[in-house]
Amino acid sequence: MSLSAAEDDSGSEIHLPADVDWHMLDKSRFFFLGAALFSGVSAALYPVVVLKTRQQVSSAQVSCFKMSFSIMKYEGFRGFYRGFGTSLMGTIPARALYMGALEVTKSSVGTATVSLGFSDTSATAIANAAAGLSSAMAAQLVWTPIDVVSQRLMVQGCNDINRSKNVNPSVNFCRYRNGLDAFRKILYADGPKGLYRGFGISILTYAPSNAVWWASYSVAHKLIWSGMCKKDESGFRPDSKALVAVQGLSAAMASGVSALITMPLDTIKTRLQVLDWEENGVRKPSSVTQTVRNLVQEGGLTACYRGLGPRWASMAMSATTMITTYEFLKRLSTKDPRALDKMKREAEGFNQFA
Repeated sequence: MSLSAAEDDSGSEIHLPADVDWHMLDKSRFFFLGAALFSGVSAALYPVVVLKTRQQVSSAQVSCFKMSFSIMKYEGFRGFYRGFGTSLMGTIPARALYMGALEVTKSSVGTATVSLGFSDTSATAIANAAAGLSSAMAAQLVWTPIDVVSQRLMVQGCNDINRSKNVNPSVNFCRYRNGLDAFRKILYADGPKGLYRGFGISILTYAPSNAVWWASYSVAHKLIWSGMCKKDESGFRPDSKALVAVQGLSAAMASGVSALITMPLDTIKTRLQVLDWEENGVRKPSSVTQTVRNLVQEGGLTACYRGLGPRWASMAMSATTMITTYEFLKRLSTKDPRALDKMKREAEGFNQFA
């Protein structure tokens, strides 16, 4: 499937590097390099995730600045990396499942949609949406337990801030020494279902979010290149800087759309995984209904959007880094670099006769 070049009505072209399909990748190199590259990305963006999580479980609206100041004052720099070790351990297998499902689905669905007569833009959007949906569902099998443990560790620092008026009283203040200790205590208290708290809402959050993101990304990517193409009727061959810039801009735009649509679900998911409620002195997991009711009581619809700024920033930075790193990774993992040149010539030849 060739989805690598864009044309406008006047016949001018943008010549992009050919896409690297699943069958062209050296799988061992792809997964090994991917684990290393995305671990670095996760480390850089983790403090923003901590801020977003703390804001979502707060009983009142707290600005990013005040939240950051409190964490630094009471916990120091390490407070921004609570639960990072656990998160990193889960990132590797979760990313492997994510990337594998993403590439396999994108390749198979893309080929099917093109054969059914869909336009290039529609085929790309459908293939990317389906790939985002399947990859998110596959990754959540590993990621949900890691998410539960790491988020418990993230909000554990709230106890160190002396339970200020902004700290939700439903936050589970059980002390965990590390991720392994948290895993053991959650398993002992709630059984395996405790590690999969919010699994259903996680699927409802991340699957549509990924589908929306990948579909939005592909459409934004096409539109940007098409706009550039119309300005240069002689045929435009972008350099590497232009490619990275367009990928980054498309990723940021897609992140904004995805964050706005799925933010309430993400807030509910985070609270389900972290907050408890008391009945006759016994702490129990919150239900979806209780979580939504509490959010509405605390601040109405706006309470569902607490942490939107950090989440959008995290998604935009993560997505921009991810997509540029991901495309770079795919080219590093290609079995035979000469195949890329062959695909590029085939794509350009196709576009000349289209």
